[in-house]
Amino acid sequence: MPVEEDTLGSVLADVLASSHRLAPRAIPDLVRDAGRRLGLSAARVYVADLQQRDLVALPHSEQGRGYDADGGTADSETLPIENSLAGRAYRTETVQVGRPDAADGGRGGTGTERTGWIPVVDGIGRVGVLRVTAPELDARLLRRCEAFADLLAMILATKEQYSDLLAQTMRTRPMSVQAELLWAFLPPRTIGTAVVSSSAVLEPAYEVGGDAYDHSLAGDVLHLTLLDAMGHDLASGGCSAMALAACRSARRAGGRLDDIAVGIDRTLDRWIPGRLLTCVIADLDTSTGRLDWINCGHPPPLLIRDRRVVTGALDRAPRPPLGLTGYDLPPPRVHSAHLQPGDRLLLFTDGVTDARSGTGDLFGEQRLADAVVRALTDGLPAPEALRRLIEQILVHQNQRLSDDATLLLTEWHPGRR
Repeated sequence: MPVEEDTLGSVLADVLASSHRLAPRAIPDLVRDAGRRLGLSAARVYVADLQQRDLVALPHSEQGRGYDADGGTADSETLPIENSLAGRAYRTETVQVGRPDAADGGRGGTGTERTGWIPVVDGIGRVGVLRVTAPELDARLLRRCEAFADLLAMILATKEQYSDLLAQTMRTRPMSVQAELLWAFLPPRTIGTAVVSSSAVLEPAYEVGGDAYDHSLAGDVLHLTLLDAMGHDLASGGCSAMALAACRSARRAGGRLDDIAVGIDRTLDRWIPGRLLTCVIADLDTSTGRLDWINCGHPPPLLIRDRRVVTGALDRAPRPPLGLTGYDLPPPRVHSAHLQPGDRLLLFTDGVTDARSGTGDLFGEQRLADAVVRALTDGLPAPEALRRLIEQILVHQNQRLSDDATLLLTEWHPGRR
């Protein structure tokens, strides 16, 4: 039944108060009960799986969650992200309401009930969707559902840090030890403010070996790091994890970009001698658009402006990879450029461009540039553009990458509200 505006506040306040000591397995029950108080017939939350292919319903407290004999997930209700109304809400980050006679896996709304799908977004990072059902989903009720979805996103983001239930729900199969090591060190895939956003994607998600990324905000500066450690084993994962730790240690102590590179180099020399690592380490001043970066043996970043790649804009002679000991190398050189409002910066590892099809055809930098420009021309947000791009790379290599493939896309948009 309809609720008054102050009731929305009391519902959200009660949900927030309950969430502090809430066991992750009780989240579906919390969602259901809060939905009823808001005037809904039913409410359920779905989270995106690790590779963003399906939306998986959080299991109710009496349900289990795990993997079947073939390594797949069991006891889960899933909806495809690519061709469902729920998936459209996730992809476009907009509310979707099904027709009463629609058939979205039996969930578009039938009879006298209407079903809506509300994006669940933490900051600007997509988490999943909230399914809401009621006899009538008018604009006022949908706005209340959006407010509830925003609070739910924060709850999920908080619980995910220590919940095996959420981790298992977001996975479709077991993860290798080196992948567990790396994912434990990685920040959220998407971060941002009103003036800048940064989003990353990494494959093969369950067997990743040496690739890693970092992005972090400090005042007006967005820091970006993309790493690619030699090899594809546990030592490779340890190498990248150690490099991320060295990067953060130097950065948070006030170090400059060259200090960060030297810190990583010394750490590798001391603890994992003989392991090489390529990287791009960058700082973007979001108040001026000044970009400073260091390139150590890595593919140069791509600058995308006015829906095209500015050829060679950020090509500079790279320093040799980090981890080379016994060579009298010069200190890393910091390069600089100025971005224009609306510019995008794409960092990638060589596993992206070196991906080969069954006939030996390289994915290549030109195909990469064309694919990302096409996705951005379609008006897709950065996380969705990267999701589609990594799917193209996987299709190109028949879903079996021979090397890690990581993309980091940053957009500077100071004029956007």
